[in-house]
Amino acid sequence: MSQAVEKYRNTFLREVEANVEEGQWVKMCMQCGVCSGSCPLGPHWEHPPQEIFMMIRANKREEVLTSSSMWFCTSCYNCIARCPRELPITHIMHGLAHYAQRQGLAPKELPTAKFAKRFWDNLLKKGRVNELQLGLQLYFMNGLAEGIKTSLKMQKVGLGMLKTKRMDPMEALGGHGCKDIKGLKAALNKAKQIEETKAAKALERLQSKS
Repeated sequence: MSQAVEKYRNTFLREVEANVEEGQWVKMCMQCGVCSGSCPLGPHWEHPPQEIFMMIRANKREEVLTSSSMWFCTSCYNCIARCPRELPITHIMHGLAHYAQRQGLAPKELPTAKFAKRFWDNLLKKGRVNELQLGLQLYFMNGLAEGIKTSLKMQKVGLGMLKTKRMDPMEALGGHGCKDIKGLKAALNKAKQIEETKAAKALERLQSKS
């Protein structure tokens, strides 16, 4: 690798390459902006994807990992379908969000981050998402008053779902789970161990180069 290319790969870029899913693709972004122009939530980004990639290459670690941008991705894949260099942008954005969470730098009051945590916690209980429980948690995640207000606003929808048997109140008490929840949790714990080991080795390499 030439000295010029190695200099270009700053500390944070190497950190992203080592710890973020598909992070090695960040340096391939040519800043065309097609990704943000294709995104349904484009106007709401704090930093659009191409800007996030440029910030990584500019070594702006804290600004990237504390950004709300990664948490706005809805996995529509418009960006991947239209990227002229076929970058896996969706995977990178989710990977950055996950890495920011592990580093304790993710925004704590962001609604989408709150939803992501509640979705994952719900899924881990039985290996399947209990939609009724998750919905109730989302209604009340900003406090009792807000939850009651939202529930009253949605009561007609709820009653309609009950009448057409599209919602079972008994689901709130338990719900269905996967057949081998112990096996699923063991697999997830193993994946977490592998991820932590990989991150530790990557940190050692970064420290040895700094």
